[in-house]
Amino acid sequence: MNLVDQAVGLPAIGEAFAGGYFTGIIVVDGQRYALITAGAEGELRGKWSADYNGVGAAVSRADGYVNTRAMAMAGSELAAKAFDLRIGGCSDWYIPSRDEQELQYRNLKPTTRPNAVTSGDGENPSSAPTGQLYTRDTPAQTIAPNFRAGGIDALSDTWYWSSTQHASDPSNAWHQGFTGGGQYYGHKGNEGRVRVVRRLPI
Repeated sequence: MNLVDQAVGLPAIGEAFAGGYFTGIIVVDGQRYALITAGAEGELRGKWSADYNGVGAAVSRADGYVNTRAMAMAGSELAAKAFDLRIGGCSDWYIPSRDEQELQYRNLKPTTRPNAVTSGDGENPSSAPTGQLYTRDTPAQTIAPNFRAGGIDALSDTWYWSSTQHASDPSNAWHQGFTGGGQYYGHKGNEGRVRVVRRLPI
């Protein structure tokens, strides 16, 4: 975190903040936001969609709110559940985009396992600073004790849906592995987990 971020009062990564836990900075259309991940009460399960039809407005790598809204308008029960949540007095939770989800792994990684180092793992053009390729040891397990494996808010050692549809294959959507950090895509009809986020402009 740089001096500008400190000046606007952002906490350390993983500290309680604005209804959840500060996860990092995401940039959407030139605007910087504080990304906030919900605790365990913000964990959902379900299908990205009941069918494999394309949702043309849900392809942003950075803007999970726009993606989730498009999903909900197309009939996604998972997106509707996210929008119905009220956590910490806040009701603007949504399913993270692909790059928002990468920040979740980078800064709230639950385990001590080595990271995936296949093509592109860790690249994040939407985070500030820009995310770089993982090494086997970086990122390390999060310093936030409640998000470490066994902690009350820890992300599970499995994969989670993002709200980002695969751009060239609309029957699939991206998901993030919280075992080693690899980002892959799978059929929207698969059952998966979601950990919702919200954001604040900074």
